[in-house]
Amino acid sequence: MDIANTNKLSGIRTPYYYYDTNLLRDTLKSINDEVSKYDGYFVHYAIKANANLKLLKIIKDAGFGIDCVSGGEIERALEAGFSSEKIVFAGVGKSDWEIELAVDNNIFCFNVESIPELEVINEISAKKGKVSNVCFRINPNVGAHTHANITTGLAENKFGIAMEDMEDIIKMSSTMKNVNFIGLHFHIGSQILDMSDFVALSERINELQDKLVADGIKLQIINVGGGLGIDYQNPQENSIPNFKDYFATYHKHLKLRPGQTVHFELGRAVVGQCGALITRVNYMKKGAVKQFAIVDAGMTDLIRPALYDAVHKTINLTSDEPEQLYDVVGPICESSDVFVKDIKLNAVRRGDIIAMLSAGAYGEIMASQYNCRRLPESYTSDEI
Repeated sequence: MDIANTNKLSGIRTPYYYYDTNLLRDTLKSINDEVSKYDGYFVHYAIKANANLKLLKIIKDAGFGIDCVSGGEIERALEAGFSSEKIVFAGVGKSDWEIELAVDNNIFCFNVESIPELEVINEISAKKGKVSNVCFRINPNVGAHTHANITTGLAENKFGIAMEDMEDIIKMSSTMKNVNFIGLHFHIGSQILDMSDFVALSERINELQDKLVADGIKLQIINVGGGLGIDYQNPQENSIPNFKDYFATYHKHLKLRPGQTVHFELGRAVVGQCGALITRVNYMKKGAVKQFAIVDAGMTDLIRPALYDAVHKTINLTSDEPEQLYDVVGPICESSDVFVKDIKLNAVRRGDIIAMLSAGAYGEIMASQYNCRRLPESYTSDEI
């Protein structure tokens, strides 16, 4: 990621998010280059990772579809110019108004997570005189090597339909006049770097599809979700994720039937490395056993360290003095408002500018106004 241009923003109030849109375009090109090697592979960007309109328009121009998990995300996707025919709507607790919004806009497909949800979609579609495409999200009971809070494919998780109920809900949908069953959807978690997790998912999908074929049930679509992670430790050396191995893994292990298409829902891997949180040092404080760099960004601006124990590579952009050991902390009245502990930074002074890298995903989008703080602004390399 190129953060040199942030020096041109030195007079702007911090904290703010800075996005390297050249890196984003390179990432999108890498995805498209790899997807083009395989017939019937389609990518929907998971908007929950980052809904910044400036980025969404670039992603839309690259030809991606979009994966939404709320009515608000559908509205944002339409505002950014995405075709409703490329919108997939997932989520375990869709409200009636959200379903109505999706039906009114003729979205491509609902990823359905329960029988009651299917019944509501059929009912609302009937009232509007429409037929809605549905895929059923199946919980494959496949674990992922990632943080417990972002594992979604285990039987104990709230997501999806149990495998033993799969055929029942498919048969139920065939009796409904206002839904059209087109395939299965899966998602096992986020920030996955071990390709064996995707192998395990492919093998489970193969088992399930063999069972369906034996019963005469054919699928148009296999949606494998997303989950590919990024390198938080070495973001500048590995700024573009390993899309080659990711797509090749599915091509090798997922057994498709003639005419089937495979859909992916990548989020973090698309935008994670192109964003950084830029913050200013308010105070230096020496405690009994710690030296604190107190910055003006807080967990309200980047909650991942507090929520997931995440560590973002942190650098001092305005110092080349010898390194010292610091805890970088924010101003929020919570002990969890800590970005990183015991990190070596070039000697920090009041007013220095600190960058927290790999913050393009689940950063700005998860910002809050706790303590009545202002939401962070955003700037891109296109603007400066």
